[in-house]
Amino acid sequence: MNLDYKTINKALWNKRTESHIDSDFYDNESFMQGRNSLNEIEMEFLTDIKGKSILHLQCHFGQDSISLARLGAMVTGADISDASIKMAEEMAAKMNVPSTFICSDLYELPNVLNQKFDMVFTSYGTIGWLPDVEKWASVVSHFLKPGGHFVMADFHPVVWMYDDDFKEVTYRYFNAEPIIEQSEGSYADTDSPISLPSIGWNHGMAEILSALMHNNVQIKTFREYDYSPYPCFRHTEEFAPNKFRIKHFGDKIPMVYAIVGERNG
Repeated sequence: MNLDYKTINKALWNKRTESHIDSDFYDNESFMQGRNSLNEIEMEFLTDIKGKSILHLQCHFGQDSISLARLGAMVTGADISDASIKMAEEMAAKMNVPSTFICSDLYELPNVLNQKFDMVFTSYGTIGWLPDVEKWASVVSHFLKPGGHFVMADFHPVVWMYDDDFKEVTYRYFNAEPIIEQSEGSYADTDSPISLPSIGWNHGMAEILSALMHNNVQIKTFREYDYSPYPCFRHTEEFAPNKFRIKHFGDKIPMVYAIVGERNG
């Protein structure tokens, strides 16, 4: 396979956007009517954002970006998928929510966006699409004002070690090589006819935290959670409202982590 991961993954996410916009998973109807798409995990750290400038990396079709703007932030969302960005712009216009969206590969973003932000935010299913975490962290640092904050919530790398049925460990915890798969359907719509290749990477927590610290982002908070706010994996069960675990694992594995960092001056 040609390992042009940007082209391959962009094609996948363009197709997923078509499916996701009308899925029950994203429930866009209630979102358009005012529902906040942000979860309890990240909301704990998204405090005092009114009037603050926020860059949302890998924003998909913009629900979280628009939610941040509804809370009073000045938001710029960026994503590699042109279909996602087009949908985000249309939704924001329909809801009359001031926000900016940019279609760009994450690594190229410093070449197309000339601005510093009070906060950089990213969440759920993000850095696994990127081969170089050190370069990712340099982009985060580049866009933060001195003293600015980085807020991240994402699925724990332990989750990505397992096969889709969570029956056995299939992949290394540590980043070793591209993970090339044929994606069938979507986490948001298992009946979707999507069948396209994808290329991803697993990144361990030490790799992620070290990359941020190497790029002048001081870690202020790091937490791990034994649940997911989304039923996006097979064999999940809801043990509390909007809290999901792999049924046969219970509370035995970490499923999500959160990081808060501060840009050194």
